[in-house]
Amino acid sequence: MKILLVEDDKTIASGLEYSLQKDDYETILCYSAESAKKVLYENLDEIDLCLFDLSLPDGSGYDLCELVKKHSDKPVIFLTAFDDEVNVVMGLDMGADDYITKPFRVRELLSRIKSVLRRYNKQMQTKPIIEIDDIRINTLEGKVYKKGEEVPVTALEYRLFLIFANHIGQVLTRNQLLERIWDIAGDFVNDNTLTVYIKRLREKLEDDPQNPTVIKTVRGLGYKVGEKRAT
Repeated sequence: MKILLVEDDKTIASGLEYSLQKDDYETILCYSAESAKKVLYENLDEIDLCLFDLSLPDGSGYDLCELVKKHSDKPVIFLTAFDDEVNVVMGLDMGADDYITKPFRVRELLSRIKSVLRRYNKQMQTKPIIEIDDIRINTLEGKVYKKGEEVPVTALEYRLFLIFANHIGQVLTRNQLLERIWDIAGDFVNDNTLTVYIKRLREKLEDDPQNPTVIKTVRGLGYKVGEKRAT
């Protein structure tokens, strides 16, 4: 399992690289955005997960994340000293899979890495095509289509809708959705974030977002998509 680690603080980078290798991960270490871009252009297929410091001397982890997600669906975790909701949401919108604020415990980071990789492995094992009315999810491409046209969705929006698609006809509470999205709780995950992303999905997928028929609200319980098929 190969991890690309991009961190400009050489002391932190050295400690993280040691901990990752001790946990049996192979690492590629970069100290700048420029060197990381070169690695991504030449070796992206070999990388299983990316750890990007958000603030780099010659660029941003956001730019690197955008580059990764443009060419692949490799998981990305941001490392950052910033801890405000604006940066969190921006990072998620760029396609980040998780976000950990410095200072953090190495064991917590390792746990999050394993959690993200588990989610990706489960996602790859799901059915290649899932159809819900006029909506189709191609899990091999990581794309969503409505009436044959691709619907642009962020990584978090895609994962959220995939959770619904894998539980057709089942009512999912808000807590269940948050747990399934993150697997382990992040201190920045809250009801407001979930509300925002459900609203965005409805705006993209519903014929009439004010009267949703795809992602339905079950009052007092949660949400559900579709109906269970008779067996």
